[in-house]
Order: sequence, then structure tokens, then C-alpha cells
Amino acid sequence: MVLFLVSRDTPLSADEAWRRLTVWERHAEVVPLTRVRVVTVPPRGAGTVFVARTGVGPVAFDDRMEVVVWRPPLDGGPGLCRLVKRGSLVVGWAEIEVIPAAGGGARVVWREELGVRGLPRAFDPVLASAGRRMFGRAVDRLLSRP
Repeated sequence: MVLFLVSRDTPLSADEAWRRLTVWERHAEVVPLTRVRVVTVPPRGAGTVFVARTGVGPVAFDDRMEVVVWRPPLDGGPGLCRLVKRGSLVVGWAEIEVIPAAGGGARVVWREELGVRGLPRAFDPVLASAGRRMFGRAVDRLLSRP
């Protein structure tokens, strides 16, 4: 398991940054070769389950996730969403924190503990680097798209 962090400042309000990051289907628009399907009915929040399927044809895997903490930013306070990965291949958790900034805008912090079953620990540095790059790019793209 590796732990990595991605932090971004955005001129968006905390509410808008939260919206852009937590509409799960939007992640398929920014992560290559990935489709996202929400399997629980609205409203969204704690208990929401979604599956990100990554790959091409039969060479693909499912990353099943459940929202276990859902605290949108309210009344100028921070927002926090925690996901637990419940798949057979990808394990760990992710947290998306949106913190209002003084004078407007927000800071987004994406923390993730990521593991791949059967992957030797010798690959941890590569997995951490790839995770930071991939999720950093995803956060940048999600925040830049209305």
C-alpha cells in the first residue's frame, strides 16, 4: 500500500469545486480507458457505491468504491468525502477535502492509500508516483471543466 497526496488551489468556490469532484460519472471523462457507473440510487452521499471499470474489452478490471463519509462544504466550512475501495484487485481508500480559502476560492486535497493485490512492495515507489500523476491530472481536469 502506498499513500500519496495531491493538493491544488482553485479560484472556484468550495461548493463548485466539491460538485465538480464528486459527480462520479465525470471521472470517466478525465481518466483514460475508464467508465464509471453509479450502482446506488440518488440521493448521493454516504452509502453511495460506484464502479470504475478500466481497460479495453476483456483486459479490464473493476474498482468498486463506497462513499463512507460525506460532508459537503457548508456555511464556509470545509467539505470531506472518504471513499473505500472494495474491489478484488484495487484496495485502499481516498479522501477528497475541499477547504474554502480566505478571499475566495478553495484548496483541494486528495489523499489516497492505494494498493494492488499481488503487486510486490518493490513496486510501491512506482505505484505512488503513477498515482500522484494520474490523480493530479484528474483533479486538474475535473476542476477545469464546468
